[in-house]
Amino acid sequence: MSNDLLYKIGITLLEGVGDINAKKLIASCGSAEAVFKAKKEHLLKIEGIGEYIAQSVVKQKVLQRAETEIKFITNNKIRPVFYLDNEYPQRLKQCTDAPVMLYYKGNANLNNRKILSIVGTRKATEYGKQFCAKLITELKQFNPLIVSGLAYGIDICAHKESLKNDIETVAVVAHGLDMIYPGQHKATSEKMIKQGGILTDFISGTKPDRENFPKRNRIVAGMCDAVIVVEAGITGGALITAEIANSYSRDVFALPGRVGDEFSAGCNKLIKINKAALIESVDDIVYLLGWLQEDIKASRQTKLFVELSDEEQTLVDYLKDKGTLPIDELCYATNIPMSRAASLLLNLEFNGVIKSLPGKMYQLN
Repeated sequence: MSNDLLYKIGITLLEGVGDINAKKLIASCGSAEAVFKAKKEHLLKIEGIGEYIAQSVVKQKVLQRAETEIKFITNNKIRPVFYLDNEYPQRLKQCTDAPVMLYYKGNANLNNRKILSIVGTRKATEYGKQFCAKLITELKQFNPLIVSGLAYGIDICAHKESLKNDIETVAVVAHGLDMIYPGQHKATSEKMIKQGGILTDFISGTKPDRENFPKRNRIVAGMCDAVIVVEAGITGGALITAEIANSYSRDVFALPGRVGDEFSAGCNKLIKINKAALIESVDDIVYLLGWLQEDIKASRQTKLFVELSDEEQTLVDYLKDKGTLPIDELCYATNIPMSRAASLLLNLEFNGVIKSLPGKMYQLN
């Protein structure tokens, strides 16, 4: 862990400093560490930073708590993801209130080429659960990342159906990673760490308090290409997520239901006021998001511009299937010796087919 991590976490703990002001401080000073080493008079010149925040930075009391958090994430193999890191969800980064820090336990690529968030009521009916299962089975061919919130009802249905169909799935939770809420979903969350992950912007010790859920919902809405509302009452978290998604210019889909059905009222309302497209099957997603055209274009580009050897094609196919991977895992999975794989990967990088990331990680361009 870099020394700078202490300051990256520390800046998120400053009282009165939200994600927007934290980014202003970092941009003005040059780094999180530079913020804590800046003089008070410099901090006061930054827009939105007053006496209270400047004094809080200068006192540096939060750094001791940040040290404790570093020990926790190190001991629990949790990856801290800073908003300027390559691993940070790039779709989420486009949102002005995106978290400065994320804490991640899992192996899914948070920048998968296709990411869908599926949300809905905690009191899902058979209609909603059956549609959710059918939709995820249809989605398997597109190898998306499925994001939800690990809650009762539609959320846990989306996670479980993804696991069943060998689709990676990530839960965004409203608490620290020292616990799982609700506790009944702990077994599912453990499976997800091996086939997806658990993600939060809350430090350890943070309880799943009511005010944390809208904050959680902004990540669910921001890190995807589209939000799918399967069932929802006239109020509730799923509608909040849809509203946030609309504000982020994300596509929103809603499953229609019978007039008068309590848990279709929210979906019908979203469709009625043109805040969501009606969804009947995966074809609606494919059409509105242009997935087929995108896949055809990517396939043509690889075939037209680069002649790949059998071994190179094997590496490319595996990266296409799994996302970002370290070189040792690529070698193990493809049975290509390390020295040979390094040469092949370098050639693929020169040809613009893949790109290398810090830590000898690789992903498709």
